[in-house]
Amino acid sequence: MNVLRICLGEAVRQGLLAVDPAVRVKLPESTVASKRPAFTLNEITRILKACGDDTEWRGLVLFGLYLGQRLGDLAKLMWRAVDLDSGEIAFTTRKTGRRILLPLVQPLADYLASLPATDNPNAFIFLRAASAKRTASLSNQFREILVEAGLVQPRPRGHKSTGKGRNQAREASEISFHSLRHSAVTMLKAAGVSDFIAREIVGHESAAVSRQYTHLTTDDKRAAMQRLTDVTNI
Repeated sequence: MNVLRICLGEAVRQGLLAVDPAVRVKLPESTVASKRPAFTLNEITRILKACGDDTEWRGLVLFGLYLGQRLGDLAKLMWRAVDLDSGEIAFTTRKTGRRILLPLVQPLADYLASLPATDNPNAFIFLRAASAKRTASLSNQFREILVEAGLVQPRPRGHKSTGKGRNQAREASEISFHSLRHSAVTMLKAAGVSDFIAREIVGHESAAVSRQYTHLTTDDKRAAMQRLTDVTNI
């Protein structure tokens, strides 16, 4: 259904359809129930603490929280995506092909400033994450951080993958790196940002949002994102 909504929404934007028929379709209850929950501020501080001396994972968590982007996209971020002078970051998402341009809020700017300088614009910001062959391996690493933070239970010894991959259903209440994406929306809305603007910032596909907020500037997004809590100072 989400794939259909993206396609039909794009058809509306291109003038091929006058109305997106998927907008009025109610998702099946099983799909709604599987929505990942957002992390609370307390849980986020526990996750950051669980990262310990691993500054790369600490950076990935901060980027996931404040940009609301997927782990696979963040892992492949290069320095050329960052403009420190304008305080912006720009990249294209792999899943939707959408061009993202967002301001660098202070926690992210501070993190980038703490990294070793490089003259290579094609260097990866997160070197170890970028070298991972599959995003799934990064997801497993993040799960270990969640275990350390006391937010999920460790898998039983001898646990083996079924080999079913993405075809295997996830637990309805499962939390993962993707939960940071929901956390970003939740924090923005708690700070008084409208639901439409919050979803536009994290790149949620919605024909209604795209039509209403195509005029949003980076300054508009910056004003909204500056309302977010600085979790590094809690």
